[in-house]
Amino acid sequence: MSASVQSVAQPTEEDTSPALTDGFHLVIDALKLNDIKTIYGVPGIPITDLGRMAQAEGMRVISFRHEQHAGNAAAIAGFLTKKPGVCLTVSAPGFLNGLTALANATTNCFPMILISGSSEREIVDLQQGDYEEMDQLAIAKPLCKAAYRILHAEDIGIGVARAIRAACSGRPGGVYLDLPAKLFSQTMDAVAGEASLHKVIDPAPAQLPAPASIDRALEVLKGAERPLIIFGKGAAYAQADEDIRALVEKSGIPYLPMSMAKGLLPDTHPQSAGAARSLALKESDVVVMIGARLNWLLSHGKGKTWGTAPKKFIQIDIEPTEMDSNVEIAAPVVGDIGSCVAALLEGMGDNWAKPPSDWTNAIRTKVETNVARMAPKLQNNNVPMDYHGALGVLKTIMAEKTDTILVNEGANTLDFARSIIDIHKPRKRLDVGTWGVMGIGMGFAVAAAIETGCPVLAVEGDSAFGFSGMEIETICRYNLPVCVVVFNNNGIYRGTDTNPAGDDVAPTVFVKDSRYDMMMQAFGGVGVNATSPDELRRAVTEALASGKPTLVNAVIDPQAGTESGRIGNLNPQSVVKK
Repeated sequence: MSASVQSVAQPTEEDTSPALTDGFHLVIDALKLNDIKTIYGVPGIPITDLGRMAQAEGMRVISFRHEQHAGNAAAIAGFLTKKPGVCLTVSAPGFLNGLTALANATTNCFPMILISGSSEREIVDLQQGDYEEMDQLAIAKPLCKAAYRILHAEDIGIGVARAIRAACSGRPGGVYLDLPAKLFSQTMDAVAGEASLHKVIDPAPAQLPAPASIDRALEVLKGAERPLIIFGKGAAYAQADEDIRALVEKSGIPYLPMSMAKGLLPDTHPQSAGAARSLALKESDVVVMIGARLNWLLSHGKGKTWGTAPKKFIQIDIEPTEMDSNVEIAAPVVGDIGSCVAALLEGMGDNWAKPPSDWTNAIRTKVETNVARMAPKLQNNNVPMDYHGALGVLKTIMAEKTDTILVNEGANTLDFARSIIDIHKPRKRLDVGTWGVMGIGMGFAVAAAIETGCPVLAVEGDSAFGFSGMEIETICRYNLPVCVVVFNNNGIYRGTDTNPAGDDVAPTVFVKDSRYDMMMQAFGGVGVNATSPDELRRAVTEALASGKPTLVNAVIDPQAGTESGRIGNLNPQSVVKK
């Protein structure tokens, strides 16, 4: 009998009634049985005691200042571990705060379970005005992969098991689990309660590709003169790192990693086309998509980004409906990435012909030219700093400390860092993902440190940092090895906009010369104000070496940024003059 069951009712010599357990303990035991060891959340009615009891039973309960950031932490924990991260929130407003992270997790294919307490069904259904009354299940359903409600204690085991399987199997995603307040205090026989729990067997079973699809893909690839491999974060999630590297090196094909796939092979690998992205996309004739989607991040597979050269696409994805979503897929391969890559390797045999040297040499030459052209910009020591000088420092530090996890968000801060900072190992770059949503920074940083034990470098635009900045208190409270660098240019995109019509500052301008480092000092962490690349280098190096919570306020020239980073074309312009 588990310790949590014993804690509910201890029979004495005078008391011969059967031991009981309750909803609180059954939820905890169901999670522990399935090797879920950490809960991220914000306490409050009706789930405060659930967090207390989980902690008493040996689970790690990480309490945040806002549910959205707890949800982001749970989501990225799922990406890093391939087990669903769990976020626990209160009802109604707390649930809604966590829902943004749940929807983002589903969009990015991160396995996550949002567990929220809720009002009683009979009151909600009659709309009688309960405390924080809301039909949470109905609201969650369109925004996640699956949603379940548990009404009876004896169903907790199967409910948790269904949530885990739904989050992990097939294309991973977010799952909502609704637990009405009355569920927690329900009791049942402890032995029957223990028997009602389920350990999920093989929650994400391999989905083998059809042999014919592998043969078709290899035939298309054999006919390529200018092949290219594109890796998405699905390839990083798969953790099939050795086979992926073997596929790249055996095939000899240049590869282009999307941002969170960087590090599957080092960005400095001789086949990396990262610094020749435009050439690779425009001139390729056969493109192998592995765990990547032809969405807006790849211009939907068409248009000037892809040039005029005819393209054939080979796409590997576990979701059949992803095929042909934007352009015709000549060779769809449906299955889990590990199984598909292994099958391609086997099918290639021992004498696979590598691409023509004209193509690989053209890519390599372009990479070397662009890297050489960029090098002087990254070595400048301008004061105030520009993005190149500051990121050049961080590029060098990341090359020296390859186990460090980089968390990155912002507009210019994200766009420049994505192309400047090399990543050398898998799953060491975490960023805004498919939606490009701001506010993931501190939640991702907290979970990355907790789930991996690795140091974390969070590089934030000052606007992006504002979404989750209060969570630096969380970082200090748990004494996590996180160094936050805020690129402070006094505003969104640039801190130089003006308001021609009144006394208020422009909508994109923040308080001039803010000192974000003092926020970290207020919570007992280390705060440093860096005004030059040399100061930035010293501060970040010392922070990563010490493992102490640190925030570096990196003073960036307010004029250094560009409108909307590199997606200014998505910002509509008025044609009406007044």
